[in-house]
Amino acid sequence: MRLAALALLAHFAGLAIAPRLPAQQSASGSFSTLPPAPWPPVATFSILGYDPATGEVGGAVQSRVFSVGNGVLWAEADVGAVATQAIVDVSYGSQALALLRQGVKPVDVVKQVWERDPDPRPDNWTKQGRQFAVIDAQGNVAAYTGPKATEWAGDKQGTYCTAQGNILASAEVVNAMVRAFEETEGHLSFRLLAALEAGQVAGGDTRGMQSAAMLIVKKHGGVWLNNDVVLRLQVDDSAEPIKELRRLVEKAATMRRPRR
Repeated sequence: MRLAALALLAHFAGLAIAPRLPAQQSASGSFSTLPPAPWPPVATFSILGYDPATGEVGGAVQSRVFSVGNGVLWAEADVGAVATQAIVDVSYGSQALALLRQGVKPVDVVKQVWERDPDPRPDNWTKQGRQFAVIDAQGNVAAYTGPKATEWAGDKQGTYCTAQGNILASAEVVNAMVRAFEETEGHLSFRLLAALEAGQVAGGDTRGMQSAAMLIVKKHGGVWLNNDVVLRLQVDDSAEPIKELRRLVEKAATMRRPRR
């Protein structure tokens, strides 16, 4: 009996100190209890690019968030690549690749994916804050930056590339990224890397740096058999993630097979 009484007291004590969710007012004036936003916006700057000489396509990203490569970059050989960030819905990646696989143009992919978004958390994770970009296997690009993405937020398209970011120092971040991609020679990995470096020099993510990633694909372009992944690199937690990414890119270059 004593044990049962103690358990009951512990139960009610737990109820008494359980945190209450904030009440929020709807458009009709009524109040409802909603869960808080589970995480901050994935503030990043990213670049998607294509190399017509090799047929390789992919992207690179940097952010002041742990393991930014986990969900931002998507790519499929002979299909294209996608970056999804800001008020993220990670399913945008797989949805966009599926549409590209059907031959839908990037500009229409962006439109269809966003319009189909049911906006399940409009109060604290609105689709109006989504940011994502698409490039197909021919280098055609398109991007969307929602009006509620945290400033500065925007995107810039160039020749065979698109740069985008949010919570950035200014528009010069994405402008510098596009210039660097277009002006840099060599393997796609070095061009994507140069874009990240230029974006950081221009101010980058105003919160700082923590992680970076790169993904490049090409049909049978990877090592071993039936491997389309040319490069998949992640720096999950570093004071200088872009610098570490460069070390990995340069290491990969020493191991790359000569072009046939």
